[in-house]
Amino acid sequence: MGARILVVEDERSIRSFIITNLKRNGFEVLEAERGHEALRLVKLEKPDLVLLDIKLPDLDGFQICKEISSSYPEISVIMLTALGQDLDKVKGLELGADDYIIKPFNPMVLIARIKAILRRTNKKIQKEVCTGPFRVDLEAQSIYKNDVLLEFTPREFCLMKVFINNINKALSRDEILNLVWGEDFIGDPKTVDVHIRRLREKIEDNPSKPQYIETLWGRGYLWRKGD
Repeated sequence: MGARILVVEDERSIRSFIITNLKRNGFEVLEAERGHEALRLVKLEKPDLVLLDIKLPDLDGFQICKEISSSYPEISVIMLTALGQDLDKVKGLELGADDYIIKPFNPMVLIARIKAILRRTNKKIQKEVCTGPFRVDLEAQSIYKNDVLLEFTPREFCLMKVFINNINKALSRDEILNLVWGEDFIGDPKTVDVHIRRLREKIEDNPSKPQYIETLWGRGYLWRKGD
């Protein structure tokens, strides 16, 4: 599987057109039609590159680009815009975008631009993430501790991936809830605490004195990078 691309575009026909061409060229594709969903996927999935429309129903592309650039500088951004004014191009580049493409565009040009950025930034497709004694196989969706396979439910794996992708970053309960359960979740927010307690029982040497998932009282949780 090729690099992972997140397509952020609210017009379904354009989004489908882009996705079809990306898949034909061997890329793995994620998609979002709103800004908040795009940021959720960036935090959860850590794509290699984001194709980002400027005009979205909730957040605009400039806000999203700024957030990605400041929090995840390793993720490349190409802005897709129907706006042809130089000020918009300059603003996008100043906020951290790697390139911009004016709609409508030739799909061959888009693919070429993506490949050029991935080559220039020397992106390597990440199949595993390692931290401390843990090794996360992103393709097989498996997690090992000291090379021993751990048993996780799909929800627990998703929660673990959120922490692994946000090492040493404080995450509030609401952020975790949105990332793992989705913004439309209706239920008790304390389900986060229940799942984290179960997760600690599986990954910590002493769950009552956690070494990895730290509680930030009144704020949320944080994954401490292991030695």
